[in-house]
Amino acid sequence: MDQLVPDISRGSKTYGLLAYLYGPGKHDEHFDPHLVASWDGFAPDPGRDPTANLKQLEQVLDLRVNQLGPRRPKKHVWHCPVSADPDDRLLTDEEWAEVARRVVAAAGIAEPGDPDGCRWIAVRHDPRHIHIMATVVRGDGRQARLNGDAQRAQDECRQIEKDLGLKQLNPGDKTAAKRPTSAETHKAERLGRPEPVRLQLRDQVRRAVAGCASEAEFFDRLAAAGLLVQRRIGPSGDTLGYSVADPDDRNGKGDPVYFPGSKLAPDLSLPRIRKRLSGGVRAAGASTAEPGDPATGTARVPGSKAARARRDAAAAVDDATRTIEEGSEEDAAGQLVGAIEIIDVLAVRAPVDTRAQLIAAARAFERASRSHVRAERADNRAVRAAAREMLSSGYTGNRGEDGGVTAMLLSALILLAIASARWHSARSHAQQAAAASAAAEQLRAAYATVAARPMAAMAARGRSLPSPVRERQDAVIRAKLPEAVAGEHGGSDWDALAATLAEAEAAGHDPAALLEKARNRRELDTADSVTAVMVWRVRRIAKLSAAPSASPEGPGVRARTDGPAAPASVQGRQARNSRR
Repeated sequence: MDQLVPDISRGSKTYGLLAYLYGPGKHDEHFDPHLVASWDGFAPDPGRDPTANLKQLEQVLDLRVNQLGPRRPKKHVWHCPVSADPDDRLLTDEEWAEVARRVVAAAGIAEPGDPDGCRWIAVRHDPRHIHIMATVVRGDGRQARLNGDAQRAQDECRQIEKDLGLKQLNPGDKTAAKRPTSAETHKAERLGRPEPVRLQLRDQVRRAVAGCASEAEFFDRLAAAGLLVQRRIGPSGDTLGYSVADPDDRNGKGDPVYFPGSKLAPDLSLPRIRKRLSGGVRAAGASTAEPGDPATGTARVPGSKAARARRDAAAAVDDATRTIEEGSEEDAAGQLVGAIEIIDVLAVRAPVDTRAQLIAAARAFERASRSHVRAERADNRAVRAAAREMLSSGYTGNRGEDGGVTAMLLSALILLAIASARWHSARSHAQQAAAASAAAEQLRAAYATVAARPMAAMAARGRSLPSPVRERQDAVIRAKLPEAVAGEHGGSDWDALAATLAEAEAAGHDPAALLEKARNRRELDTADSVTAVMVWRVRRIAKLSAAPSASPEGPGVRARTDGPAAPASVQGRQARNSRR
């Protein structure tokens, strides 16, 4: 956990929790368990007092609970671990004691000066966190009023961070998905799962929504993913909500553990999903077609169906980025919701060598896609249609044309994530801005893996261009991309762009007009490499192959050293004649 993060849960076994807190831990990770604070300062401490034991501590904590007899609450144990950031200084026992006192006061467990406050202790068995444990029956026999305790504890921890000079957690806006409870985390560790089931179900439900056209299709996808689905049916027979379970996740009675969609994430409730589906999906490619535009050409886009779907998705992502930067708040928020669907599908369809980064990017951007900005009337059908087309077109690899168009799409998604971080920062959405930046880093890592091969091939071609051709393309780049001249001239990305422009010129395009068109699609201040971004944008606009061969002489390149390029049809005949 990062920063001071309280993680509240409720239970019914006082002794069981004490045994864990004072025990060795699941993997012998507990060191020197001892009390740092308690409700009166005199609670027995089995960790440091050789005359005390866990049974004694259980009895004093449960005293008021047992006095209620049959009226005792079923879940009388309140548990709240509080963790500090790994990069923060180590807090002393006295400072952790102050943290505990402030948290129990804020949560409503024991307010200062209240003689009837609940009994509680704070145990430290790790240098960087404590566990606060309380029994929720007050001295007057009433149960503590704990509605909203988690938010109050969170708010107090934000103030404690300031007071103690610790790293401060970005303030939330109550749109974040619910974190796995400590019980869920411990269960995953006990069963050898890599993570709590809640996180896996959230991913699976989100992917079921991606590019989905109807509610029936959504439920079919959940079943196809192997999930157990329960629908909540109203008196009218209509579906009011749903819950999902992993077939292998069972409770003590052997029954599946179901999670309502709204508890997985706010935007995965059935009403929110219905709003997303109500807009439908635009026909794939409808947002990117530009008939009659000489800069785009009329050649068929190369590659497989899956490759063409990713190429269309890159164009849709570019349009979405422009909306985020220039559109209304509602339209921008709608594009963020649509963009997560493209990242989700890309993660599902990704080869093994990039899947981990793309899954991490999807999880991060999922947080960036949620805010209080309403997007019910925003039109995000183009990006949702692109996600749908990618999903239906099958898997792609990371080599050849498939790898090239994936790099093209990842390049566009990186810029979208950066634009999203800026958009959220401008509106003080701190958690969403941080999540978008984290997604951009994961997308960069995936891009580096995918783009290495096609960019190297294009760079090699650029370095081997005939001198007149290379000089002509260099002049175009210097004239149209002045911001790239100082830092990128002579680099491999510059070489790849020169090769791309030469290839486009040989296909009948005007390199200067093409590069200007590509540059005007949106600003480039956030690009790590302006020339790399332009490579993919130019190749998409000109409908060039995304993964040319490593040979330095592309189609028509060697044929022209000066003067106008031969028409593409003539070049094709020349190539066929040369093969004869």
